[in-house]
Amino acid sequence: MQPVACTGSPKGPWRQLFLVGIHDWPAVSQSRLQTGMRGAFGKPQGTVARVHIGQVIMSICTKLQNKEHVIEALRRAKFKFPGHQKIHISKKWGFTKFNADEFENMVAEKRLILDGCGVKYIPNRGPLDKWRALHS
Repeated sequence: MQPVACTGSPKGPWRQLFLVGIHDWPAVSQSRLQTGMRGAFGKPQGTVARVHIGQVIMSICTKLQNKEHVIEALRRAKFKFPGHQKIHISKKWGFTKFNADEFENMVAEKRLILDGCGVKYIPNRGPLDKWRALHS
């Protein structure tokens, strides 16, 4: 998946945030039809991951101008996995829980404070001293 995602990105391969949502575990081969007891103890034969229906496998956070390249990269990556996968384009801002259309308004109103790759939500309650220090 990486070469397609990198060719469309003008700043290089590591400017996009990429998360894999599953963890693979060593697995022992289950086909014992003709091998008898050969390799029956203590030798992992490969890696597998337990994935449930509806579980997120991959997440990519990128700029809007790279959207077509990321969709094409994920479409090609789907063929590497068994089963049926869907590509879902989120309405959220990055990996936060806030919608993209109201995110910039909340930052301008100082309801959200940028904190690394996430944000901190500032509620409307609490001591007035902290509110005055934030809005002055």
